[in-house]
Amino acid sequence: MAIRLGDIAPDFDADTTVGPLRFHDWKRGSWAILFSHPKDFTPVCTTELGRVAALKGEFDRRNTKLLGLSVDSVESHERWSVDIADITGHKVNFPMIGDPDRRISALYDMIHPNVSDTLTVRSVFIVGPDNRVKLTLTYPHSTGRSFDEILRVLDALQLTTDYSVATPSDWKHGGEVLIAPTVSDEDAHRRFPKGFVTKKPYYRVTPQPNLPD
Repeated sequence: MAIRLGDIAPDFDADTTVGPLRFHDWKRGSWAILFSHPKDFTPVCTTELGRVAALKGEFDRRNTKLLGLSVDSVESHERWSVDIADITGHKVNFPMIGDPDRRISALYDMIHPNVSDTLTVRSVFIVGPDNRVKLTLTYPHSTGRSFDEILRVLDALQLTTDYSVATPSDWKHGGEVLIAPTVSDEDAHRRFPKGFVTKKPYYRVTPQPNLPD
């Protein structure tokens, strides 16, 4: 069954390039991004893993752990990591799950029979500290992901978890946000001391609330 937004992310034990881990224990108190790539020693996946490694400091600053997966073995991941560092200039600095029996891939519905019966698609799951799924993305084999976009949406998820706001189209960190329609004007004055502008009764904008004045 497909995993839906708000579901508890299924827990699992896994062998990884940094040793065995249990998902919920490993990520305890943190956000986590679990993402699959179709196959080791392939060109698009090489660029993706190198890009994630380059951005790891940004994810660390957001209290977010990274966890890669494919149906290849841990030993294959370790051999491939040498190529990733050589081609991209970035050494893999996060765990990669070996899933040759496809147990975790099936648990997270990462194998789509219309595409391949044996390889994972490019799935992304963002999981909150409460272990609930906050976002899912699925890309085809041929299209590399934008991890800048994944950082952007992570910023939005963390902001909207803590404040009664929503982010508009193409929002980036530092931009104005929208006050939720469920918040009254009276309550909005209390919650958002930086003030807000009402453009329509349902459309009120305020500066990003978690930034200093």
